[in-house]
Amino acid sequence: MDKTKRKTGVLKTPDPVFKATEESELMSFLLSVMPHKNRDNIKTFLRYRQVMVDDQQISQYNYHLRPGQIVTVTRNKIAPSKTYKGISILYEDNDIIVIDKHAGVLSVATGKKEKFTAYSLLWDHVKKNNPSGKIFIVHRLDRDTSGVMLFCKSAMVQKTLQQNWNDIIRERVYVALAEGQVSPPNGEISSYLQENATGVVWSSQEPGDGQWAVTQYETIRANEYFSLLRMSLRTGRKNQIRVHLHDIGHPILGDKKYGSKQNPLGRMGLHALVIAFQHPVTGKEMRFETHIPRKFSQVI
Repeated sequence: MDKTKRKTGVLKTPDPVFKATEESELMSFLLSVMPHKNRDNIKTFLRYRQVMVDDQQISQYNYHLRPGQIVTVTRNKIAPSKTYKGISILYEDNDIIVIDKHAGVLSVATGKKEKFTAYSLLWDHVKKNNPSGKIFIVHRLDRDTSGVMLFCKSAMVQKTLQQNWNDIIRERVYVALAEGQVSPPNGEISSYLQENATGVVWSSQEPGDGQWAVTQYETIRANEYFSLLRMSLRTGRKNQIRVHLHDIGHPILGDKKYGSKQNPLGRMGLHALVIAFQHPVTGKEMRFETHIPRKFSQVI
């Protein structure tokens, strides 16, 4: 008899592992490969972060699975992510913090010295656990843009990220709710972007007239009035998605700065959906995907 079995009386059953063979939402996939579980069971697994996709904890039921990805359902429960008014902490270790920033919250204070920002909330959070702890910003989202952001806990890690951003960042994906029905439904937008003295970014096709910017898009779904788009950044320029959608005549809902005439959301229709990167200290590949805001789907 196996020594482990003789000592404990039972053999530990391995965590179930499944391989995705086609694109699907995580909830639908788990229901298909675990027919003995219902939606409430799956939601519990997700809430307690027991679902791993390629060794990355995932809690979003509508996470977009790609063929070849490995899904593991672990038996170890992890407490749900910590949420403050304005942000939700998705991941934290000794070097970095990944959050889901809510719409209406500044990333960091401007010259007006606003007190309620993602940065200030994280500063208070870190200080509660470590009085000597600090927080450092490495990129920003506009006030009315929600979604995933990466912060760090030391000047050294901040410097590593900022100086090697294009090498460290593997993927940045947004969802945008645009005016009208975008045609063609999938494509690429590219131009040179330059900012004027009033802070407005404008687009040019003249070589060297600003910084080269490339945005790829695909339509998730659309009606005759609006298009829900998945936007993949090939470059990371200020207001890049906002300017590029304005360029093709389909500005983001609620984005008055770049030509929107409608605002059924009561906010700008832009959300940072995915960030994937190589951990700046451990080198581990990490990927975080948030859910598409419910309001976006309701408008469509």
